[in-house]
Amino acid sequence: MEFDEVVRRRRMVRDYDPDRPVPAALVDKIVRHGLRAPSAGFSQGWSFLVLTSPADRDLYWAVTADGSNSWLTRMRKAPLLIVALSNRSAYEKRYAEPDKHWTAPLEERWPVAYWDIDAGFAALLMHLSAVDEGLGSCFFGVPVPAVDRFREAFGVPPEFTPVGTLSVGYRAPAERSPSRKRGQRPLDDVVHHGRWASAR
Repeated sequence: MEFDEVVRRRRMVRDYDPDRPVPAALVDKIVRHGLRAPSAGFSQGWSFLVLTSPADRDLYWAVTADGSNSWLTRMRKAPLLIVALSNRSAYEKRYAEPDKHWTAPLEERWPVAYWDIDAGFAALLMHLSAVDEGLGSCFFGVPVPAVDRFREAFGVPPEFTPVGTLSVGYRAPAERSPSRKRGQRPLDDVVHHGRWASAR
């Protein structure tokens, strides 16, 4: 579909058809699109844990879910989970190379953690790729108390931090999210041309 249509259709989908798995070729395509994301210094300090088997998905929910609610019950039906992870050390190594040669800590040059942002960019490309293929997708975080359990369960090295997880699958009929009643913020409140608008 046209890019404008992909953006228009993009939603955080939380309910999936459990009887329609995502074809393996489509999983590969979605992940490969994520690798086209930008990264500072082309550090590419990301990794992605792709979970398609019921056993792996069940393990993910077992070590990360906190309690049970309708949101979680619906999310568990997603036939594909992709965990986006960032690796700060890849950026430290890259920016110590001769063409960069930064000697100060990265925080003194960057006001934000670009290793996390870049992993988020990659997740967004995968999210949009899923929409383009007629799938639903939702990006959500791994609870802080669950991070160590998640690492241990899936053998994730300590230098990798889970930035968030994408659930992906064919949409199930679902009610409109009550959060959307809030509506979009007015453009003039969000976009500032030339300088920040004066306080009203």
